Amino acid sequence: MKNKFFSAVLAGSMVCMTVPAMMAQNDSGFKQSMKNAGDATKDAAKDTGHGVKQGSKKTWHKTKKETKKATHKTAQKADEGARKVEGKTEPQ
Repeated sequence: MKNKFFSAVLAGSMVCMTVPAMMAQNDSGFKQSMKNAGDATKDAAKDTGHGVKQGSKKTWHKTKKETKKATHKTAQKADEGARKVEGKTEPQ
């Protein structure tokens, strides 16, 4: 009987000791999860910003190139048109 009582007290004290330890682990696990989520969000924001920056640079360069191309083509066509008109409007 003494042995059963001692076993019961020992089991009860073990349960009482493990509950706070489990609660502390769950709390730190939650904190770690929140930290990981924050870090993942920060990394995603950096990656998105980098992608937007690269896309903006590419768009700017392409727009610059195509604008120059259009300007040269317009000047060339205007020159060709002026030559055609020049030949037709000369006094005879």
